[in-house]
Amino acid sequence: MIKTINTLFVTMFGLGKIPKIPGTFGSFATVIILYFFFHIFNLSSTFILTLLVLIFVLSFSAVANHIKGNENKDPKEVIIDEFIGQSIPIYLYEVSHGTEKSPNEALIFYGVCFVLFRFFDIAKPFPVNFFDKNFKNSFGVIMDDVCAGFYVVLSLICFMVLSSYFI
Repeated sequence: MIKTINTLFVTMFGLGKIPKIPGTFGSFATVIILYFFFHIFNLSSTFILTLLVLIFVLSFSAVANHIKGNENKDPKEVIIDEFIGQSIPIYLYEVSHGTEKSPNEALIFYGVCFVLFRFFDIAKPFPVNFFDKNFKNSFGVIMDDVCAGFYVVLSLICFMVLSSYFI
């Protein structure tokens, strides 16, 4: 029973078992979930942050239990790390500047975050590749996606700074 719950957690309720591009499906599902949390259900950012931190903390143990005894230490079906990494730029966008975000503006931004996150998660620039190659455990599985999420944030900040000079 606990193993089944753990598998459901790390595969985002079985979404990670999709045979092709499960990480992309996990990232896209995260975009949809967070859009609903922020713009449909109007949940507080504090509640969402608490939920994200709880998922982050629990994921280390859950991923470790899932890969225990498995030769592949980063199996494709484990996509809770995509949820965590994709959540970083979206959450920071939603709480930035303390202003209300319109649903249409959010859709565009969420789309940009999705594309950039998938790019950094697949391209694996340093330090994303460092965690991916050097930590064959739950820490490596999760932290490479956390780094990819922060690369999205850094890219967007650079874009905003540069665009302020030209607009």
